[in-house]
Formats: sequence, C-alpha cells, structure tokens
Amino acid sequence: MNRTVQPIESILFGLALGDTLGYPVEFLSRETTRQKYGSDGIQQPPNPALYSDDTQMTLALAEGLLDAGMNAPINNLMQAIGNRFIEWLDSPDNNRAPGTTCIKGVERFQSGISWREAGIPESKGCGSAMRVAALGYIYQNNEVSLREVAIASSLITHRHPTAIAATVAAAYLVKLALDNAPPANYMPHLYEFTTGISDEFDLAILRVGHVLGWTNEDLALDHIGQGWVGEEAVALALYCVLRYPDDYVACMRRAANTNGDSDSIACIAGGIMGAKLGLEAIPVDWRSRCENASNISDLAYRLAAARSD
Repeated sequence: MNRTVQPIESILFGLALGDTLGYPVEFLSRETTRQKYGSDGIQQPPNPALYSDDTQMTLALAEGLLDAGMNAPINNLMQAIGNRFIEWLDSPDNNRAPGTTCIKGVERFQSGISWREAGIPESKGCGSAMRVAALGYIYQNNEVSLREVAIASSLITHRHPTAIAATVAAAYLVKLALDNAPPANYMPHLYEFTTGISDEFDLAILRVGHVLGWTNEDLALDHIGQGWVGEEAVALALYCVLRYPDDYVACMRRAANTNGDSDSIACIAGGIMGAKLGLEAIPVDWRSRCENASNISDLAYRLAAARSD
C-alpha cells in the first residue's frame, strides 16, 4: 500500500511518546519531579526515548490482532493476542517495571488457563486500559466488536468490572477522537457506551466533570486520583485531553507531571490526542528519538492495510 501517513501512526507515536515522557517520573511525586527537572517538571522525553511496558503491551496486542485477523472469532483473536503477550512476558526487554497483574495473568494463560479465566478477578489496575488504543482504530466503525474485543482483552489479565470498564473506555475514547467528536461530548458518549459495567468507573468520570473548571490543575488531578487503578488512569487522561484538546505537547506534559502512574496516564492520553490531532501535532524531534520508531511506523502501515482490507 502507499506509505502515506495513517491515523494509526499518530495514535501509536502519540501513546508511545506520552509513555516515554511519563516513564522517567512514574514513581516520583510531583514535588520530587519538579525538584529534579525544574519548576515546570519534566518537559521532554529523554534521548533515546525509551517506553515502558505500557507501549510494549500495546504493540503486542496490535501484533496479535494482525496474527489472527481483525474479523477472526473472539477465541482465535484472544489466543493470538495471548501468544504475543507470552512473547512479551519472556522477552529480555520486559524489564520496564511491568505490572504485577499483567505478569500473573499472562503466566496463568501460559500455563493453559483459558483467556477468559486467566485474569485476576480482584485487580482493577490500569494494565488492561493502557494497551488498547489500537482497538479504537481497528474497530472505529464497529462498536459491537470494539466493546467485545476490549472486554476480552481485559479478561486475560484483569477481570475486575472496573478494569473492564476502563479498558472499554480507553479504546472508545480513541474512536471518538477519530470520529472528530467535539471534546465536550466525550463524557456523555462515554457514559452511554460504558453504562452498567462499573459504578466505580462512572464515579471517576464524574470527578473529571467536577474539576474541569478549577484553576489549580494540581488540585484537580489529585481530586481525580493517582492513576494506579483503571478508572483513575482513564479519568486522569481524559481530564488532560479536555484541558488541552488542541495541544499534544501541553497535554502530555500535564499528564506526565502527576502524583501517580505518570506513564500510563500519558500513554492513554497520548493515544487519544494522536487520534484527534494527527502526526503533525507530535514534534518531529520527539518522534526521531522514540525507541523502535521505524518498527512503530511499520506496524502502523500493517494495521492500516488490515483495516482497509
């Protein structure tokens, strides 16, 4: 196919570079981050810009989609995604502070437990929500499949209803951005699409609405949460997107300079912003320093070809 820029390329670079900006400060408080990087906090990805397990699992999930075919039966699709997750689990590059629940879930799948039962039922961590941006692109025009595959992709590691709701929401927000939905409509559409899955998730999104007008963004972020759990990570990412809907860089800086799971928040927000604004909104020098940049572009073209087919 003609190698022109595709929306999925901006989505993948958007999330990967958000991840690279948040990864160095993932376990630092906002105060410590500012002491280390200056009063405005971290502003640029390092060079080279290494991403975390968030992007690694995003790429693994996307490769699994391609292995099975986007229209494959859900069991075939999840077997392929699960096999890619096993490759990630066993990779020497899996040394980027991977989440415990993701590790345990993939280990259970590797041991022969069905993908439907492999996930940890008590965990509502953000590990299943951080990796599903590609689903919003692949199933942009098929909401039934988007929901089904997003839920299934959570179950293999995270079976808590709140984690499932966050995963569906993270994929759906990418779809809304690709649809050019007005950002003001993101929350009502999201409520409608995720209704009935988790009251905890609904309450987290409500907190975004509570604080959007606050002038002190630090207090607003703290009111929403820290992002270690799925509902908070998606809510914090959504807050950053709604505060800076037309500025990728400002959104990533806001998402990374938080008091919690900075890389996951920025990763989720980065996928949404990449879908909304396109590749030209992401600084060229950021992209040039991104780990495995050529592989990310190649994956994007293959996903675009699969979707067009």
